[in-house]
Amino acid sequence: MSMDSVVLLLSRLFVGAGATFFAILLWSKTRDTGWILVGLGVIAGYAEILYTTLKSFGVIPSSLLMVKNVSLLDVLLVNLPYLLIMIGFIVTVTRRSPR
Repeated sequence: MSMDSVVLLLSRLFVGAGATFFAILLWSKTRDTGWILVGLGVIAGYAEILYTTLKSFGVIPSSLLMVKNVSLLDVLLVNLPYLLIMIGFIVTVTRRSPR
C-alpha cells in the first residue's frame, strides 16, 4: 500500500470517527426524527469506511454477498448514508412548522 493511500485511509478513519462521535452525541441530545436520521447516515458512512478498510487489508473477502459480479454489500454501504440523510432532510422539510 502506497503512502498516499495510507494517508487518505487514516484521514478518512479519523475524520469519520469524529463525525460519528458527534452524531451520537447529537442523537443523545435531541429526539428530532430528522436529525436522528442524519446521524444514522453519518454512522452508516463510517461503517462503509471501516468495511472498505477491512476489505483493503484482506480481513473481509471482496466476494461477500455477490450477485452477478456485483457486491450487494458494497452497493448498500455506499448508498445507505446518502439515503438516510435524504430521508432525514425530507422529514425535516415536510414537517409542519408553526409559522
